[in-house]
Amino acid sequence: MELSSVSLSPSMQGLVDTSKKIYHDKLHDVKSKDAKQAWVVTAPGRVNLIGEHTDYTQGFVFPLAIEYSTVVYGTGSLVINKNAEEVSKANLKFASATNPDKVEQVSIDVNTQPPKEAGSWTWYVAGTVAQYLMKDLPKQGAVLDATFAIAGNVPLGSGLSSSASLEVAVAQFIECILGPEHAFSSEPPGALPAKIRAIRCQKAENEWCQSPCGIMDQYCSSAASSTQKGTLLCIDCRTNDFEVVQMKQDPDNPVALIVANSAVTHSIGGGEYPIRVQQCKEATQILQKVHGDRIQTLRDATVEDVLKCQKQMDDVIYRRARHVVTENARVIATKTALEEGDWKIVGQQMNLSHLSMQKDYETSCEEVDILVDLAQKYKGVYGSRLTGGGFGGCCVTLVAKENAKGLMEHLQKEYQAKVGKDCTPFETTPAPGARVLAIDTF
Repeated sequence: MELSSVSLSPSMQGLVDTSKKIYHDKLHDVKSKDAKQAWVVTAPGRVNLIGEHTDYTQGFVFPLAIEYSTVVYGTGSLVINKNAEEVSKANLKFASATNPDKVEQVSIDVNTQPPKEAGSWTWYVAGTVAQYLMKDLPKQGAVLDATFAIAGNVPLGSGLSSSASLEVAVAQFIECILGPEHAFSSEPPGALPAKIRAIRCQKAENEWCQSPCGIMDQYCSSAASSTQKGTLLCIDCRTNDFEVVQMKQDPDNPVALIVANSAVTHSIGGGEYPIRVQQCKEATQILQKVHGDRIQTLRDATVEDVLKCQKQMDDVIYRRARHVVTENARVIATKTALEEGDWKIVGQQMNLSHLSMQKDYETSCEEVDILVDLAQKYKGVYGSRLTGGGFGGCCVTLVAKENAKGLMEHLQKEYQAKVGKDCTPFETTPAPGARVLAIDTF
């Protein structure tokens, strides 16, 4: 569909306009002379309703995509010379709205290795492209050229998955260049593109950015339904299968989801996040010694299993395991309650989840706790909790629709008074996942 004929929301239109302007202002001198059209693609950020720090132990998560997104606008070409002896490579030229005057130029080939230490944000882009270069193209003779501009409005370090949004948008763009003949050509017949895209983007972040994230963020950004409104994804992070779950709204008692940003930023590539990953591995090893091969990851353990091993674990490891095991149970309970429209149960599970992250997993912080406390005590609120990796970021609150505006005003006023920061609350509904928005013909 032509870009000129596509109807977009004001925020999405703004991202498209920004990325298009950057492309034509900053990249026109390096774009392919033969390019006759640009692809315009997008991928959203996400809010996790419940299921925190369970994905990297193959547990359950329950996110929804949000309208805050990343847009990629660009051109590209693929040339394959089957007789060439040179190794296949990708030449990338791109610029971002965060620093539009700097044009990044990165070249990688099938022998390029991930950096040993986390570095420039450009590795999120290069690492994602590498997954396609090394999997779907021949080892020799392929040259992928891509020139593109990036614009996004997912707040950085907010726990709303700005990095996954970037990776998935870049992946969707690269798939446009490769076309159906080459994109996912290495995968077995019937493979679900949204699923494979998510796995590849997770691998890019794990290996090229030294960030030990699970698959939830990339999966939600890639696979959120574009046809079923008001749906979330319940993802099984062991099988990487998902179920689309309808948020059952009662016309007489509608609810809203409010997200508020503590304005405390975090990075999952360093600090406490990798420590939690290692602590879960230690807990699993202890559980395996007591319970045997039945325990492959914390996903397989029950509360009783963990309790039986309490004496073998130090207090910190025990509490980490207890959080993961109880959080998995909360996801399942929340899914059932959401389908039935039982907001009281959903809210209870959200509150228990936050308490567990606060006390057992210790991923909250004072500012987020203040936001959650302000929300939980407001009229019409069913539940509120930290969402995302933690150590800052956002909280998500389930509230009666009639009280949503008042809640946002309350959070804005009281958080400013207590912390001296703007929490920029917004109401969200489940948004569609990654997709091609349009083609812009030159």
